Amino acid sequence: MTTHQDKIIVGRNESVDFSRVARNVPAKIDTGADSSSIWVSNVRVDKSGILRFNLFGEGSPFYSGKTLKREHYNVAVVRSASGHQQLRYRTQLSLRLGGKRIRATFNLSDRSQNKFPVLIGRRTLSGKFIVDVVRAKYTDPDTTMTKELNGKLSKDPYEFYKSYYKKDGVSLRRKV
Repeated sequence: MTTHQDKIIVGRNESVDFSRVARNVPAKIDTGADSSSIWVSNVRVDKSGILRFNLFGEGSPFYSGKTLKREHYNVAVVRSASGHQQLRYRTQLSLRLGGKRIRATFNLSDRSQNKFPVLIGRRTLSGKFIVDVVRAKYTDPDTTMTKELNGKLSKDPYEFYKSYYKKDGVSLRRKV
């Protein structure tokens, strides 16, 4: 049986390193996600069956343009939180999380629209880490926006309503 002393404590988001390829990459620690996921671009399989991809995308500060190659990979049908199913390639990557070097299986996906380019799920965390949700390396930009919006709401609720909502007869729809 593993005790808590054997496990490393990580926060709800952390910085991870992928060897020499990318360092200090923001990662969301998500105990609600079964598997881990990383932003990749240019995913392709060549005629010899080699999976090739780039970590991150050209708009990312972590994008190096270096093509990674994998002979060992598989696919999975992944269901998003919104219920959509997608077919994704999966492969193992080495990373450093909480000072510990581990090997984990990652779904390769386009996370360009996500706040964090890397998501660390339960399978990667299980048996090795404890998540302390109070800890966070990165602040959430949505928190700042929410504070600003609530300031406007408390100043003049009616003006706030006119600025951000439109009455359509049945429900209120947000403009922004």
